[in-house]
Amino acid sequence: MSHRISLNARAAQQDANSAEIEVVLFDITHPDLEAPIRLSTDNTEQLSEEPLIYGTRSSWRGADPETEPYLWIIASAVLPDDDAEAPAAAQLVLENLDARIVEVLRSFTGQATVAMAVVLASSPDVIEGEWHDMRMTTSEGTAAEIVLSLGREEIELEHFPSGRMTRQKFPGLWR
Repeated sequence: MSHRISLNARAAQQDANSAEIEVVLFDITHPDLEAPIRLSTDNTEQLSEEPLIYGTRSSWRGADPETEPYLWIIASAVLPDDDAEAPAAAQLVLENLDARIVEVLRSFTGQATVAMAVVLASSPDVIEGEWHDMRMTTSEGTAAEIVLSLGREEIELEHFPSGRMTRQKFPGLWR
């Protein structure tokens, strides 16, 4: 499956001396959360002085860039690949997190949903690639870092054969 890449991103990938920075945005949602957890891998701009907070302002997934920025984290990520034979999977290592975020990430009783997007720091509203409906399968860590494993259901696990088109289930098909 192919997707469009902006000309700026394409030029940055081909130019070894490009000043463009690719940023990965994460949107973590769960029914127990009042609002999504929004995280960014780039300290694009300073959001506040006390406490000192950096982040990325983007409107991705309906976020208000002024009041709902993506907070900067030091992270390592293995992005999902396009292997048609396996479900998309990723692993995210978050380092030096605010203790409140760690506490929230560890408090879920059910699976949280994670969306990821790649943008350029110079154009955070232009999505270069994105993945949705990833499930947080595990969250393990120490005081210094937390490792989140993300995945999705394999398409092979869908029920087969699907429901039959009978008069009881689909009355509009039968006259």
